[in-house]
Amino acid sequence: METIIIKATERSPEVNFDFDANTFAIKGESYPEDVTEFYGDLLLKLELHLSNLNGETVNFTFELIYFNSSSAKVLMSLFDMLEEIAEEGNTVNVVWLYESDDDNMEELGEEFGEDLEAANFKMKTTEG
Repeated sequence: METIIIKATERSPEVNFDFDANTFAIKGESYPEDVTEFYGDLLLKLELHLSNLNGETVNFTFELIYFNSSSAKVLMSLFDMLEEIAEEGNTVNVVWLYESDDDNMEELGEEFGEDLEAANFKMKTTEG
């Protein structure tokens, strides 16, 4: 599958999905007017790709500054998807990047990370 790169806009994040390398990233702000329109096709392609993995390593980086409740539902789906493929024997590394003074993003990352058992979850500040 071809790499998908979407440049960030005022309301939507930068997306970089490199299917060949199993490296995925979402960065920026996420409050698109139509969450389904923005994420729908991306999630379908990602789910199709991930469902065909067998004993592989997946790296997923989240570096969000802000997201709305509709985007939070998408993130929950993503985390569920990643946990599921980790349970199937793939190595899944999730990194949640946040600014050191952003208590809200730190707390949200901790909450997402609590739901992961099979996937590896790391929180890092963008400063280091």
